Amino acid sequence: MISKKQFDKEIAIIIANAIREDVGAGDHSSLACIPEDAMGEAQLLVKDEGIIAGVEFVKQVFDYVDHGLEVTVKITDGTPVNYGDIVFYVSGSSQSILKAERLVLNAMQRMSAIATKTHMFVKALEGTKTKILDTRKTTPGIRALEKWAVKIGGGENHRFALYDMVMLKDNHIDFCGGISKAIDKTKKYLKKNRLDLKIIVEARNLDEVAEILENEGVYRILIDNFNYEDTRKAVEMIDGKCLTESSGGITLETARKFAECGVDYISSGALTHSVHNMDLSLKAIS
Repeated sequence: MISKKQFDKEIAIIIANAIREDVGAGDHSSLACIPEDAMGEAQLLVKDEGIIAGVEFVKQVFDYVDHGLEVTVKITDGTPVNYGDIVFYVSGSSQSILKAERLVLNAMQRMSAIATKTHMFVKALEGTKTKILDTRKTTPGIRALEKWAVKIGGGENHRFALYDMVMLKDNHIDFCGGISKAIDKTKKYLKKNRLDLKIIVEARNLDEVAEILENEGVYRILIDNFNYEDTRKAVEMIDGKCLTESSGGITLETARKFAECGVDYISSGALTHSVHNMDLSLKAIS
């Protein structure tokens, strides 16, 4: 996984780029009708239910837009919320509050939706050893936010990007000419380039599981698109020699059955690519 320093850098890039995209040469709507010295207060109102996420992020947004804005948090990240709850108050320059408003809402609505869906998977897996993972199926440009939301919802992050873990999937294996060849070349590449990266290898059937197990240095086997029976067999074959991960069309309804097969992880792209934003509103307090 990436370091905290790198993660913080990603967040800073997201904020700067989002404000550039949204504000550009200026928020002319506010500049036209609100005095520069006008002060105001607004509240983040919940109009939905689920797990709130993004509070710590938007504190950084407000600070980026205007160091003088003051945020009073009433509900912290990871907390269940209901219709009518007030998450925070923000006070200071009215122009600055409005400049930050859209980014604050866009981020919190999506992050809260992801945290809520992740929490549902976590609850479905309670009592098993299996943990839920996200994937790289994220919205381009805001991956750090979406993976942050998964953590807030109680899930765990898979690799952040292509550079922090090796994952040999079907196309890598086919282009390379086979599983063992791909693993061998990968280990040589890592050694040559002095890279300390974990290796995950995808298996499409039980024969491929067996071949992967003939090779040393594999951190985790990705048991992809297996049914319950074959997943159970694969776990028995692997027998703790490395970690196991199930993926491929696993839903909230089927997750527990895969977990009961004994896998260590379930990865789901749906945590980030198939969510409906939580309904939130930033309302001025008159």
